[in-house]
Amino acid sequence: MTDNQTRIDQFRKMANDDPGNELGHFSLGKALLEAGQHAEAIASLERVLAIKPDFSKAYSLHAQALIGLGKKEDATALLTKGVVVAHNRGDKMPRDEMVALLKELGAPVPELKESAVQQAVGEGEVICRRCGKPGPKLAKPPFRNAFGQQVFEGICAPCWEEAKKMGVKVINELRLPLNDPNANKLWEQHIREFLNLQV
Repeated sequence: MTDNQTRIDQFRKMANDDPGNELGHFSLGKALLEAGQHAEAIASLERVLAIKPDFSKAYSLHAQALIGLGKKEDATALLTKGVVVAHNRGDKMPRDEMVALLKELGAPVPELKESAVQQAVGEGEVICRRCGKPGPKLAKPPFRNAFGQQVFEGICAPCWEEAKKMGVKVINELRLPLNDPNANKLWEQHIREFLNLQV
């Protein structure tokens, strides 16, 4: 069994064990896309967007799977919507990735304006990269590294609490030994995806 097939099996189990877990479905969709299984990837990524309609990165991967099946018109419509969703959430990297895909497809890029959410940040608040809304900042970075600083600067305290619970679930579902540097990288990758924080 290949590493990718092992990952697909792990993520499929994670998604099946908790059907409301958007991260499990997202990770499964991403692994299926990487394996060239576009139709199955689409099903997983559609589930992500049904659970969490503002999961910016899911729009991009879903569109890539549609392109892989030759469904460029469907991909264009999805990318157009995804660009707006990502912009309104302040998700610059997924937005820019989708803008580039739209340009590759020869499609127009939607006009983007500063959103009300982006304007309404109070003292001690952050526009959260996960929920897309202003929320209370963490008191301090949760880790003493670049990832901890990214969380501190871009994730609200309630979403960080959700991420910690998801982190435990990832450790348990994937049976990650935390003394293994590769397991730590995999854990961080899952939490980054959950929080919508790209490297």
